[in-house]
Amino acid sequence: MAPLLLTVVACSASQDDGVTDVAIIGTEQGLFTGGLRLPFEGQHLRAATRQGLVALDEQGQVVPAIAERWIVTDDGESYIFRIREFDFPDGSRLTAQAVRDSLERTLAGLEGTTMGLDLAKIRDVRAMTGRVVEIRLHSPMPDLLQLLAQPEMGLALGEAEVGPMRFERDGAAADLIALRPEQRGLPQQPDWDETVHPVRVYAVDAREATDGFSAGRYDLVLNGRLVDLPLADIGALARGTIRFDAAKGLFGLDVRRATGFLSAPTNREALSMALDRAALIEPFNIGGWIPTTRVVAPGLPNDDGSVPERWLALSIAERRAEAARRVATWEAQNDAEVALRLALPEGPGADILFAELAEQYGAIGVALERVGMGDRSDLALRDRVARYAGARWFLNQFNCAVSRALCSPDVDFLVELAVESRDPVEQLSYLAEAETAFAAFNGYIPIGAPIRWSLARAEVVGFSENPWNFHPLFPLSRAPM
Repeated sequence: MAPLLLTVVACSASQDDGVTDVAIIGTEQGLFTGGLRLPFEGQHLRAATRQGLVALDEQGQVVPAIAERWIVTDDGESYIFRIREFDFPDGSRLTAQAVRDSLERTLAGLEGTTMGLDLAKIRDVRAMTGRVVEIRLHSPMPDLLQLLAQPEMGLALGEAEVGPMRFERDGAAADLIALRPEQRGLPQQPDWDETVHPVRVYAVDAREATDGFSAGRYDLVLNGRLVDLPLADIGALARGTIRFDAAKGLFGLDVRRATGFLSAPTNREALSMALDRAALIEPFNIGGWIPTTRVVAPGLPNDDGSVPERWLALSIAERRAEAARRVATWEAQNDAEVALRLALPEGPGADILFAELAEQYGAIGVALERVGMGDRSDLALRDRVARYAGARWFLNQFNCAVSRALCSPDVDFLVELAVESRDPVEQLSYLAEAETAFAAFNGYIPIGAPIRWSLARAEVVGFSENPWNFHPLFPLSRAPM
């Protein structure tokens, strides 16, 4: 989805104090979350204060962090990193063994999570010499660097600061200061104090974020979603621009319970085939948004076209006629109407989405009742951005070990075969077969790409749209990477 720029007159914040004030749509508790299960706001604070071997820059590209360079062996099964000469304030030096130990603890802590599944190809981590770390794989993994750049992979080295920033909590805010280059194993830089600026981060709800941006309290708002999008049109654009990430990921409806009408895969298919996906998003007036009937986002780097969009030979009218026939058949056989509970988050965008879904499903004889995300439901919105551009990320989200939605052990088995295979062509074949099987299982109703937006003033430096909806805080300080 190409960025939509609605540019108008940009005004400075109410107080030009040299601080970049960032509002992340989330919660204060989420911002300061510890451990490895981090919400969006917690991921951004973690990445700012605990770098890993590599990191993501504002364009979403992998760049060096603790590792100054790396090589990949010809077979793609070994990544060898040379870490920087990094001295801590107490005079001790960062060693490959300390890096290895931190990575091993993190990998162990991620077991039982989707990210742990993503990293399942890692066989072991070795400290080769004082400054060389090797990660060995069971089979080639082109997306390894992208995963190592995730905030959860930041090094935990006790009280030692690895940066690139340090933070102090000031009530509900996190005040971030970039560590000087010499504190990060880099050469000194002239005019550092005159160039680099502090960053202050808040986690607030969507209305406070957009109202605060409009009032000049914030220079940048992050983590806008479809459910909050209408709030961005209420005065906020008088002071900046709305920016959309061309994100890949999952935006659709999970099937939570295989009971009643939803017990049969063909009936679950009826709910998916009846949707006019473009019409669902049309009220939001977003140019370039891509709908899909596939579980895995179309157009990924290794997408060979072997898994097509569904129901291409049928018009939307024909699809709905077939879906309505299945609904009527079930109702006649069970002497009951089809009524489903749909869990959605709060927000004006969610109100619009529910109205559109209720109208479309009503056209095939299905009644929807809206409930909260924590309530018992038959269907629930899934809205998540991918960590990397690989089919395995999408399929891992529905693994029976981690998903609350309906899952298929047979699909999980096919993904495991892809993980174990050392042949890249065979891996892609297993993943295509897994996607096809999960589509036939109909445990998820795809709608399209997730929608993510930010609000940014024209004078903000270090912010850019990117496919991962990850916007590192360090570049906002204007410090060189």
